[in-house]
Amino acid sequence: MQRKRRGIVSLRLLLLLFTGSLILLLLVVSLLAGMVGFRGYIVEQLAGHANDGAVAVGLSLSNAIDGRDPVASSSLIDATFDSGRYLSVRYNNVAQEFVIERQDEAQTYGVPSWFVDMMHLPLEEFRAQASVMRGWQFLGTVEVTSHPGAGYLDLWRMARRLALGTLVIGGGALLMLYLILRRTLRPLIGLERQAEAIRRRDFRFKAPDAGTRELARVTSAMNQMANDLGALFEGQAKLIAHLRQMNNEDRLTGVASRSAFDQRLRVAVETQESRRQGVLVMMQLAGFGEFNNLHGRSKADDILQTVAKRLKAFERMHPGSFTGRRAGAEFALFLPGAAIVDARFWMQSLVTELDGIYSDRAVGMDVAVHAGLAVATELSTVERLFEACDEALRQAQVSHESGCKVFDAAQSTQHGVELWRQHLQTALDNEAVKLLFQPLFRTSDHQVHYYQVLSRLDIDGEWVAAGVFVPMAERFQMMAQLDLLVVTRILAVLQQHPEAEFGITLGTSSLADETFRNRLNEILTGGMGLRKRLWICLEEDAVHHHRKEVGLCVRMLRRLGVRVLVDHFGVGGVPFSYLRNLPFQALRMDPSFIHNIDTHPDNRFYLESIVPIAHSRGVEVFVAGVETAAEWHVVAEAGVDGGTGYHLARPDENLP
Repeated sequence: MQRKRRGIVSLRLLLLLFTGSLILLLLVVSLLAGMVGFRGYIVEQLAGHANDGAVAVGLSLSNAIDGRDPVASSSLIDATFDSGRYLSVRYNNVAQEFVIERQDEAQTYGVPSWFVDMMHLPLEEFRAQASVMRGWQFLGTVEVTSHPGAGYLDLWRMARRLALGTLVIGGGALLMLYLILRRTLRPLIGLERQAEAIRRRDFRFKAPDAGTRELARVTSAMNQMANDLGALFEGQAKLIAHLRQMNNEDRLTGVASRSAFDQRLRVAVETQESRRQGVLVMMQLAGFGEFNNLHGRSKADDILQTVAKRLKAFERMHPGSFTGRRAGAEFALFLPGAAIVDARFWMQSLVTELDGIYSDRAVGMDVAVHAGLAVATELSTVERLFEACDEALRQAQVSHESGCKVFDAAQSTQHGVELWRQHLQTALDNEAVKLLFQPLFRTSDHQVHYYQVLSRLDIDGEWVAAGVFVPMAERFQMMAQLDLLVVTRILAVLQQHPEAEFGITLGTSSLADETFRNRLNEILTGGMGLRKRLWICLEEDAVHHHRKEVGLCVRMLRRLGVRVLVDHFGVGGVPFSYLRNLPFQALRMDPSFIHNIDTHPDNRFYLESIVPIAHSRGVEVFVAGVETAAEWHVVAEAGVDGGTGYHLARPDENLP
């Protein structure tokens, strides 16, 4: 993730500061020029006022009043000075040798001293003299100095008006400039958001049209680039889907191909990490070759597609199960964790249903549907399991009637449905859950990225792995209770290990339960500082069947800061183009793609195609089920970010 760059001024602010500074500079210069001009005007006014006063007093002393009389002259001087407009009035009678002078302090009421100091009106410039004459006799001189207080007051008033006008005009100009820049540069905000969206590999956002020619060209180019990148990403997503379909699915029916089914079954039955008990079923439509010759390929293909559709519906009712087409009209189905007595009941019902569909299409023909069942135990291998299933299928084919047969070597070790329900409920009520921790190592430095949490349930005195009890817990809608218990315990573990991170896989039925999602929200909201170190893993199959509910859950988790991982990627059938709309941070490939990947070029090519596309979206790619050094070497070369497996580390109750 890019670090946010701090301390960088935005273009709009820079333009606003630069242009606004110019406007303010012009206004300040205009203000100063106006004040200098008005000061000169005041000086001229005071000088003229002093000259007029001196002339008036001189004429009065020369004509109206006898300037030789000190008393009369003093009365005139007092009257003139008392008007308050003069700082000083002085009459120097040379003839009689007397002086009459009145003088005031140069006080400026209501004007700040700093303003007086700054403007400084020179007294010598508004001081004037006049001569006093009696006929041709020179009596003396009159000197008058105008009082500067009125001038300072006028200057102060003018300065405030000019400053207010400057502020109003400047503020209005800045506001108008801000609005113009905001409107003009608005497309840049759209471009920034678009660039951020492109960084997140979201190419749907389009920058708004710009009002200027240059920005319009830039936004047009960016929008075109986003369209091109979006088309490229869609093409890559379609390529992934196509590669997965070619590698995993039977082209006609849409169920798993023979190689994909065998690979997934091998992981489920043989690998140490994912080993599961269960029941393998092989099903065949008898007389299909004759039906094909009689009714044509189109009708035959329609029958196969109908059977596959019904098998897919059966998968949805039994979480964890998977189906594949072996060859022709032969299908295979694996039921993990199922008891043989229950599997036989389910298969008998399914065979009867398919027989009705087949018979209706093949009117007048002798057709049947046969199924063979074999139990997978911890000691089973895929080859022996298929041999047992073939033997059971041949026994079923002995009869020309539809039906199923069981090759059962371990029936006594299997629990029935009701017994499973009782054991599961007892274990959950007693919270008889044990947590194991399997580290996921980074390929870059071989350090632990986080610990994947695996659960074990105490079933009839034996700690049973999740691969065995999860299918039954999903069927009985008990996964929500188990997941909440595990989440609560992991939050306590997070407190004890402040540096570690943990991953928890939620059940499919849990995600579909609104009550569970609300309760999960409450629990994680309480774990304020802990949830940042938590990974919530969602099965791709859950995303496929509960898209709306999963979308709500993922967005809730992201609001809380919890990281989300799509688990068992590659077998759930979810288009990558849909996953890119969910805010998840990582995906983990299903072990069936990793098992013997060093000798499986198709799976290697698929993994090498997934990694760069996921990385381009900012999504980490992990793998599961690494059991050999060769497998780890191949996935590391493919560029994956990390992986789990018995080759790297086995699950353990204790954390280092």
